[in-house]
Amino acid sequence: MESTLPLPFVVRIPASLDGLSEGLTAAEIGCLGLVFLQATPDNLPQLQDFLAQRGTDLVPFVDATALSAPDDVVALLNNGARRVYVRPAQLPELASYGSRVAPAVSGADTGALASAAAAAATTVTSPEQGLLVTDFDAAAATALAKETEKHAIPLLLVSPSSSTTDLASFVEAAARVRATPVLPATALTTAAPAAQAADQAATATDKLAVGTLLSVAWTSDRPDQLVPTVVTDETGASLGLVYSSAASVAEALRTQTGVYQSRKRGLWYKGASSGDTQTLVRIGLDCDRDALQFVVRQQGRRFCHLDQFGCFGDLRGLGRLDQTLRARREAAPAGSYTARLFSDAGLLRAKIMEEAEELCDATAPQDVAFEAADLIYFALTKAVSAGVRLADIERSLDAKSFKVQRRPGNAKPKWAEKEATKTESAAPAPAAAPASPPAPAPALAPSADRMAMKRIDTATASPEAVLEALRRPSQKSSEAIMQIVRPIVDDVRTNGDKALLAYTHKFEKATTLTTPVLRAPFAPELMQLPAETQAAIDLSFANIQTFHAAQREERPLAVETMPGVVCSRFVRPIARVGLYVPGGTAVLPSTALMLGVPARVAGCGTIVLASPPRADGTVTPEIVYVAHKVGAAAIVLAGGAQAVAALAYGTESVPKVDKILGPGNQFVTAAKMLVSNDTNAGVGIDMPAGPSEVLVVADATANPEFVAADLLSQAEHGVDSQVVLVAVALTEPQLAAIEQALHRQAVALPRAEIVRGALAHSVTVQVRTVDEALAVSNAYAPEHLILQVADAPKLVDQVTNAGSVFVGPWTPESVGDYSAGVNHSLPTYGYAKQYSGVNLGSFVKHITSSTLTAEGLRNVGTAVMQLAKVEELEAHRRAVSIRLATLDA
Repeated sequence: MESTLPLPFVVRIPASLDGLSEGLTAAEIGCLGLVFLQATPDNLPQLQDFLAQRGTDLVPFVDATALSAPDDVVALLNNGARRVYVRPAQLPELASYGSRVAPAVSGADTGALASAAAAAATTVTSPEQGLLVTDFDAAAATALAKETEKHAIPLLLVSPSSSTTDLASFVEAAARVRATPVLPATALTTAAPAAQAADQAATATDKLAVGTLLSVAWTSDRPDQLVPTVVTDETGASLGLVYSSAASVAEALRTQTGVYQSRKRGLWYKGASSGDTQTLVRIGLDCDRDALQFVVRQQGRRFCHLDQFGCFGDLRGLGRLDQTLRARREAAPAGSYTARLFSDAGLLRAKIMEEAEELCDATAPQDVAFEAADLIYFALTKAVSAGVRLADIERSLDAKSFKVQRRPGNAKPKWAEKEATKTESAAPAPAAAPASPPAPAPALAPSADRMAMKRIDTATASPEAVLEALRRPSQKSSEAIMQIVRPIVDDVRTNGDKALLAYTHKFEKATTLTTPVLRAPFAPELMQLPAETQAAIDLSFANIQTFHAAQREERPLAVETMPGVVCSRFVRPIARVGLYVPGGTAVLPSTALMLGVPARVAGCGTIVLASPPRADGTVTPEIVYVAHKVGAAAIVLAGGAQAVAALAYGTESVPKVDKILGPGNQFVTAAKMLVSNDTNAGVGIDMPAGPSEVLVVADATANPEFVAADLLSQAEHGVDSQVVLVAVALTEPQLAAIEQALHRQAVALPRAEIVRGALAHSVTVQVRTVDEALAVSNAYAPEHLILQVADAPKLVDQVTNAGSVFVGPWTPESVGDYSAGVNHSLPTYGYAKQYSGVNLGSFVKHITSSTLTAEGLRNVGTAVMQLAKVEELEAHRRAVSIRLATLDA
């Protein structure tokens, strides 16, 4: 069925996306985009607030038949509602808004339904106006069928009656009259069809699978029913062409990532191995329903495997300019004029005003084009310097285009006077929405153009809402990751160096590499460093060594538990350890130090580092220098699951180790878990790991600049990082001061776009007391906990769950990351409730021993024999009784 709608259904949601307890999540609904809301006098303020925040991001249709004032309908349109449905009697008064306003009738009134359907099918003034039929049932379907057999009704929506329980039959009935069904979010699921069937069998649910609804609607000329999928960025620039299935679409929506269907290998998680991942923004079908579009936010280097933006070539025009400016913002070449503009706000302001005037003075077409290009360059530079993306600008333009009432557009007085323009009178403003306050939202979202965190107040939000706000960013399902990791691990285990090199060539692009290992002694030219960098590493090395050496157990533990029975415990180093040092977007010699120094202090006999090489096959000199200082035997030139497999099983060149330690992405963590559960590997691991995180507790004594800096120090790690501020009895001005500092510092960072992604799922929790703040922190169990409060040292005793604690205003988390001496390899994702961070104990084993005299065996033997008898382990009992008989002989 041809349609101008991007989906074969519309998702009905409440007056906001807060509080969805089942069915689709808010993130999944955001990726679908096409939503249906019902306006009532009671929920109108909350609905208007929701549209003001999300009206541009989503495609909202609103049933306003319960509203009587035309001004309320106009306000809905102004806030971004694409189409508002009203009672037929209201249409004449709202006719000037064209197809943005459409009729709605109840299916229970078949006479009115037939009349409205006939009018919608034959209307001339607004052929795309459409029709909404509520309370759609069998009788309504029969009435509609008579009309749709004669004429198609464009944009015919049907909504089920309150008594409808069989939504699958409802969808089929809608299809018979060529209508688009409105389906409640609570009745939909992104579970894959097979998984959903199993779930239904177990729980007797009747949720409809979104992947199935889409695949039934699309048309494919392929035997496998895959559908071509055009992948674009948020500006519409094409990245490439792939294929999708019902299962891949469901998984993409569930994980909000780019997941497609490989025609050879099954589900394809874009970037799972290369790191060039995608965040799914929107999904939709084309008008003929024979192709899909995935709108994504590309992370990493690029979509195409070649050195170009997308598979159809590089960007042009504004997209290319935006890309170039963001690259210059992160790493501008020496002498770059753009870099100068970023650092000199006065110069940038002057150039914008200069170019605007030159554009105004230009008259010839070629001169206007030239000057407009100059102005756009400087204007976009201003936007990028503030952390604003081209997609943000386009979103703002879209929001303006949806307004149906506008200001007069007069120039400000100083410009009007200068150019002698005329001033138009303002049109009468539409009546304001009712003044009743909006229902409190559990978390207040920041405005789209600021670097900010949402807020939640424990005084007004339920405990469940607070927990939901503190939910960490979702990770891909463990089984989906294992499907990617397991073949890589098996390949390296079976094929050794050959497989390891092949993966390094593929993922790191280090195609000139001929050996996967760099062995000690390391050549001096491989660790040439600036003097200041070497000094920093040496100082950090000394402090880390001092702190971890203090953790040694100087003598064995020995206890006589009863006369003649001595139990002891002694320490031995783990013989061979593998230390994983991530690569990717940053050089991390600090991680090599945090793992290598304790291994050296513990006395581990063989230390092997693993780290992804650069494209030329080399490892950064900082990591080689650290490997030299800690006495590493080798550096494995590989990353990801393939490096973990090489360390776990060994290859022709890579020594097998007894324990693997170190952080990494989801795939590294999955590989560590996989090999640790393989008894044939005989390898242990340190802990599960996830994205970096920090929780800052701040009261009125905290410096806003310090608080903002500490939050950003973790937000810059990655878009999946999360930062939390627990604000203790802070006033609105005090909170605003922190938020202003956060935005100002964030937009000035080289990794501003990464920070923006992290802040999108970060939160400020407002509490009243320090005790409440510590309760929130202990429940969250942060990797890093920073206490910027009065008498901070006294609060440490109340900390029960945290990876590492940073006490007082002069202790930024950064000192722990690098040079103070504590270890920065810490449990994340709430694992601080069960795990410790890496310490000296991570590199040693505790062995116990028992020594009994004859008297000791007499004293304990009776108890041993009785317990062995209870457990029916006769050989255990006899091992004691034979000895005692010998003593008695």
